[in-house]
Amino acid sequence: MKIILFILGVIVGLLLVAVIRTLLLKPKKADYKFSDDIQRSMSYGEKLSRMLQYETESHRDNPEVEKFRGFHKVLEQEFPTVFSCLEKIEIDGNIMMKWKGLDSSLDPIIMISHIDVVPAEGEWLYPPYSGHITDDYRIYGRGSGDIKSGVFSFYQAAEELLKDGYTPKCDVYLGSSCTEEIGGDGAPKLVNWFKEHGIHLFMLSDEGGALVKDPVAGIKGTFAAIGIFEKGYGDLKFSAKSTGGHSSTPPKNTPIVRLAEFENYVEKHNPFKVKFTKAVDAMFENIAPYADSFLLKMVMHNLWLFKPILLKLMPMISREAAAMLQTTICFTMQSGSNGYNVIPQEAWVTANLRYIPFQGLEESNALIKQIAARYDIETEEVLCTPPSKALDLNGVPFKMTEECIKKIFPEVGIMPYVVTGGTDSRFFDEVCDNCVRFSPICTEPDQMNSMHAKNENIFITALPMAVDYYKELIRIQEQR
Repeated sequence: MKIILFILGVIVGLLLVAVIRTLLLKPKKADYKFSDDIQRSMSYGEKLSRMLQYETESHRDNPEVEKFRGFHKVLEQEFPTVFSCLEKIEIDGNIMMKWKGLDSSLDPIIMISHIDVVPAEGEWLYPPYSGHITDDYRIYGRGSGDIKSGVFSFYQAAEELLKDGYTPKCDVYLGSSCTEEIGGDGAPKLVNWFKEHGIHLFMLSDEGGALVKDPVAGIKGTFAAIGIFEKGYGDLKFSAKSTGGHSSTPPKNTPIVRLAEFENYVEKHNPFKVKFTKAVDAMFENIAPYADSFLLKMVMHNLWLFKPILLKLMPMISREAAAMLQTTICFTMQSGSNGYNVIPQEAWVTANLRYIPFQGLEESNALIKQIAARYDIETEEVLCTPPSKALDLNGVPFKMTEECIKKIFPEVGIMPYVVTGGTDSRFFDEVCDNCVRFSPICTEPDQMNSMHAKNENIFITALPMAVDYYKELIRIQEQR
């Protein structure tokens, strides 16, 4: 009885500490207002519209380098000062503009956004390459959100600073690959250019995060989601073999059955570790003051006590949240025999894995290969890349990013998070230790969902602040 009472006392004491800490936490609100400068927004929107009207779809089997060089001419027409004052570096349709700074001893910074887009399929409200601007200031077009708006914003920032006679303290690069959407070799070619010239970058700014609304259930407002690291990427192929035969006299454990049992096991028995990272810790701590209920605020603000509970609950609450905590696997393609009445001599299924740093490429692949072997299934690694480096939350580049956000978007919350998709940033780890994944474009939930889907659109009234953000990111380098 004494032991039970002691345990209860400890539990009550811990809960009391959590309650007191929560009561002392000052509530916050996160807000974002689109620009009310309609003239400036329309001017920017018309430029972006002309960029969207030029189709830049990338296809894995067709590089179409000349098409992307044609888009470079569009950029030159829209940003003549940039192209007359900066050095152009073009590599097989990928492009960089080098802006010479005052102090050549300082490591440069680079702002990147890709110029290629995914194919525009389905029935759109407006033609996908019209760049149509509606009466409520939405601009429609493939690439409006992902991510010609980013390309526009930092080119426009440089254009305006150059016209004002500004010279940055360090060298500044404006970079764009033309193969991001197909995971191609565009960004690696830009990286190789830096390696060949012995250049190490101080800081990179890319997509991967954005200004997002209501990011987590129970958290209201607009938050600057800053990607701290990218999960790794893996395509694996699992093959099951047999002697084949006629389906009228079927044996047990045919290739398709073994593959099905394997897939079912992995689906029902998560083989990967579930664990918080520093990025997820920081995400919850930062958004806790914005929680709309005391209980949620208490849980997020006291991870030292409630983390084990959250580890169990997060996968049930949100697929996105679950993906931040572990390596994930998703079965994607499969094939068997070509006949209804034929047992395949070989059947296969593919899976896409996204590796978390604490259980990376080698460990995750070894684990899944081990499971597949139980079902007499062979595993082939088709394409695998490890997780990226993590951005230091206490480092100068992250602090600079925070400062720029607070100046241009003073009411928004700051939310570090894990990038579960893939960007060109991951290739720059070799030449940059500080990759910041944040695009300063605010999107509504329906606009976020339209990326890679039909009716992709953003508000042109989000563009002025995006341009101002990149101006500030360039100017803040004077503090170095």
